[in-house]
Amino acid sequence: MIYLHDGHIREIGIDWARLVGIIQEVVRISAEGDCAHPLKPYLRFRDPANRIIAMPAYIGGGINLSGIKWIASFPNNGRLGLPRAHNSIILNDPATGVPVAFIQSNMLNGLRTAAVSGAMTQAYMASRPISKVRAGIIGWGPIGRMHLDMLISLLGDRLERVALYDMNPIDPGTVPASVREITELADDWQSVYAASDIFATCTVSAERYIDAPPPEGALLLNVSLRDYLPESVAHVRAVVVDDWREICRENTDIEQLHIQHGLLESDVLTLEDVLCRGGLSSVAANEPVFFNPMGLGVFDIGVAGHFVQEAVRLGKGVVLENGNGDG
Repeated sequence: MIYLHDGHIREIGIDWARLVGIIQEVVRISAEGDCAHPLKPYLRFRDPANRIIAMPAYIGGGINLSGIKWIASFPNNGRLGLPRAHNSIILNDPATGVPVAFIQSNMLNGLRTAAVSGAMTQAYMASRPISKVRAGIIGWGPIGRMHLDMLISLLGDRLERVALYDMNPIDPGTVPASVREITELADDWQSVYAASDIFATCTVSAERYIDAPPPEGALLLNVSLRDYLPESVAHVRAVVVDDWREICRENTDIEQLHIQHGLLESDVLTLEDVLCRGGLSSVAANEPVFFNPMGLGVFDIGVAGHFVQEAVRLGKGVVLENGNGDG
């Protein structure tokens, strides 16, 4: 068994094109019916703000991996000097069930999240006649920063302007040097929202605050899932989800649209529809696209498998002795 942590992930390096390609491949395998990911349970106890989520999954096709993600989210950890989230993944040989890798990496969680947004971004760009992109990000934590890194990598010279907003002051030195000259540190979210072609919410907001309709034709990457007041997006026709069963619960914006405005599963597109069936081809260029990814275990297992494969190839990580007791 191999063990990896954030340091190993950094040593291996981040290839956004490869990570987005893995997400696209997993979606294709899922569309062929060769994936399994049961509805993930939420473990809560004592303080209801805390949760630990189990995400078992299997990917067939050319990936052929099984495993489970076990991620804890404790919002008050910052008071203790600890990260909000703690992410662990175990990979198993799908033929024997033998554990082959253990990964403890919050970084991996962010990479998967941004890679899924990247797959949606590429599909959006392919469907729109856009030569220059104005990107906006609300929330300048690890997820927001990874989203900007991903957009820089995928868009290249097409990235014309970046606008960032966070409730806490943003240190200009944390903005990647390659886009510092085209980046605005905004005083409010409204100005970022109104002037963005691609707009990502990467917050931990406890209350919804976006109360205005989307900009014409914009891609809304609703990463944090609980930022939009339902009436602000109630008239958006191009709503995309990764999985309706997962997203329409846990007080997400999609669940609130379902409860308050009657949004149904038949009203939305899935990531499979978009990536495998040209789902955006019928969406007019002036219509906004509202993407809501709850996060699927198959994506985490696929990304984890990539880093384990690279770790073996590059001689990274720690090899652990398998325990083969009499149990």
